[in-house]
Amino acid sequence: MSRRLLIGMFSDEHDILDVTKAARERGYRIVDVYAPYAVHGMDKAMGLPPSRLPWVCFLLGLSGAALKVWFEYWTTATDWPINVGGKPWDSLPAFVPITFEVMVLFAGISTVLAFFAVSGLVPGRSKQLIHPRSTNDRFALVLEQTDAAFDKAAARRLLEGHNAVEVLERVEEAR
Repeated sequence: MSRRLLIGMFSDEHDILDVTKAARERGYRIVDVYAPYAVHGMDKAMGLPPSRLPWVCFLLGLSGAALKVWFEYWTTATDWPINVGGKPWDSLPAFVPITFEVMVLFAGISTVLAFFAVSGLVPGRSKQLIHPRSTNDRFALVLEQTDAAFDKAAARRLLEGHNAVEVLERVEEAR
C-alpha cells in the first residue's frame, strides 16, 4: 500500500512552527517535521507526548547505583573482608564517590542506547532525506493524506499561506 504525502518547505523557523500548529488544529496528520536544528516549541506544536527517556535515565542510573553498592558491600564485608587500619568492613560512606560515578555511567550509556533503540538508529541503515535541503537550510513539514476527504488544495493553501518556499507531492511505497 502506498502513502500520499504533501511536503511544505520553509526557510524560517517561525513559519514552520506556525504552520505546524495550524495544520494540527485543522486535523491534518503530521508525519514529521525536518529541521537543520532543534526548534524550540516544535514538540508542543506537533502534539507529541513528553519523552519517557528521563525515566529510563533515572531508573537505570538508580539500578546501577544499587548494584554497585550491593557489589561493594558484598565484596568488602562478606567475600573478602580486610581489616584496613581498624575501619569497619561495611563502611558505606567510603562507597559514595565510586557509586556516584557508576550511577552516572549507567544512566548515560543506557540513555544513549535507549535513544538509539526508540528512534531506530542502527548502524548501517541509510535514511532517505525528504528533500536534499531539509537538513541544510530549509525546514520541511510532511503531511499525510489519510483518506479520500483530504483536501489537497486546502492543505496546499495552508502551506503557501505560511510562506512555503516549495510544496511537493510524493507517493511512497509501503515497506
